[in-house]
Amino acid sequence: MDEQTEESVHNPPEEVKAPTKEELLKTPEGQLLTAGTILAFGYLFWLVLMLIFSTDQAQVLVGMTATEILFGRAAAMAFGYSLGLSGSMVIFVCALLETVLVLLFYPLFVFSFRHLLQWRWLKRSFDRIHRSAELHKGKVQRYGIIGLFVFVWLPFFMTGPVVGCVIGFLLGLRVRTNMAAVLAGTYTAIVGWAVFMRTIHDHAASTSSYAAVVLLILLLILMIVSRGLHKALSGGPGRKGTQ
Repeated sequence: MDEQTEESVHNPPEEVKAPTKEELLKTPEGQLLTAGTILAFGYLFWLVLMLIFSTDQAQVLVGMTATEILFGRAAAMAFGYSLGLSGSMVIFVCALLETVLVLLFYPLFVFSFRHLLQWRWLKRSFDRIHRSAELHKGKVQRYGIIGLFVFVWLPFFMTGPVVGCVIGFLLGLRVRTNMAAVLAGTYTAIVGWAVFMRTIHDHAASTSSYAAVVLLILLLILMIVSRGLHKALSGGPGRKGTQ
């Protein structure tokens, strides 16, 4: 016993080494991150070409991109339609941007959750989305993949692909299954929103030349108020305990 004790003191167990960046990139999550990065740079390169050969349309696309990132697909579609983009272009841009968002966010969240990589500047966003995913996980779990698809498709605040892919991860879904359900729900929602927003836009435009702009402003105000309310409620007293 003394020899074993002495040996354990002089030869402590080896620490588990953190995986290198190269090893992380070889994982399924790392491959998604690589694909998302390539897609993002491809989109930026396309925007640069548009700025060279079609400045006016490129400016609309840049504005729509910023609106999508800051306020979501409904506001982005209203922005695109109000400035003359076609339905196919609006659908393409929204689908591409939300695909990039999922492909980049999901692996970064998983790496952070497993303490493989840490980003202090993203921690608050990760924690907030994690709490929201935990809050909705039980509802989605009842119906499995179909529940995840519907959750992503629903047009409510703090639903959608980002929270949806985190729920899929927390439910233990395989990466491919998770991505298939989330992206399928996302694309279906985008097409549905595109048809709905086009109908609303055309009706508003037939009423007044300024109606489409008013609609966009109202949507932006609604998004800002919704986010403010959600932030206030999630940060209110006693909220942490319920989540």
